[in-house]
Amino acid sequence: MEKKLQGLRKFNLFMALLHFGQGVAMLWLSSSFKLPVMSSYLKFDVATRTLQPNPSTLFSLKIGPMIAIFLFLSALAHLLISTVFNDWYNKNLARGINFARWIEYSFSSSIMIIVIAMLVGVYDIGALILLFVLNATMILFGWMMELHNQSTSKTNWTSFIFGCIAGLATWVVIALYLFGSGDSAHHAPNFVYWIYFSIFIFFNCFAINQVLQYKKVGSWKDYLYGERAYIILSLIAKSLLAWQVFAGTLRPM
Repeated sequence: MEKKLQGLRKFNLFMALLHFGQGVAMLWLSSSFKLPVMSSYLKFDVATRTLQPNPSTLFSLKIGPMIAIFLFLSALAHLLISTVFNDWYNKNLARGINFARWIEYSFSSSIMIIVIAMLVGVYDIGALILLFVLNATMILFGWMMELHNQSTSKTNWTSFIFGCIAGLATWVVIALYLFGSGDSAHHAPNFVYWIYFSIFIFFNCFAINQVLQYKKVGSWKDYLYGERAYIILSLIAKSLLAWQVFAGTLRPM
């Protein structure tokens, strides 16, 4: 076990380097492409004597730094659990739980969802806040799944099921905007569809990984095997989103 934990520590340090390097690349190479964050507060129309929507742009977000942020968050998390919080991390792994994972994912994956949502046209500040919180809630149900099952003799799937419901809702909302955009001749750019389907698949792979852990299928009988799988899935999903967005919108013209 000590040898496995030492190997995992080095693996986390390497992941910190990979995420950090990609974050720096995003800041260095990306264009100034930005998207608006809007409100649609009601305003009294004197002519009709009714309240009418009054769309307005509150501010704009540069997408390059947004991508860099979730990469840097992952880099920081991997660095901390392999250095100052390594003992705490190892003790939790021995119990079959990883608080650090859920804390980091609740922020980083929620930022990923915001980027995807904005690319398909979700600009309303209220909708963006709700998507962020709903995705974070899905992740925190993953935390509850591990925490709850610390004290059960038989795996309880309630938290997992609730998390899947919360997670599915975010992708349904994004799909409504993606497939409802444009007309018969003009739709969203192809790279946006690739982003939607590829990241949706990888997000579901995290759920599958947790199922395999709790079902103790094959190599997943070892909790550390599932932990490595989470780390690899996280790297692939974040890298895939980052470079697909870069190729589609962030390349300097």
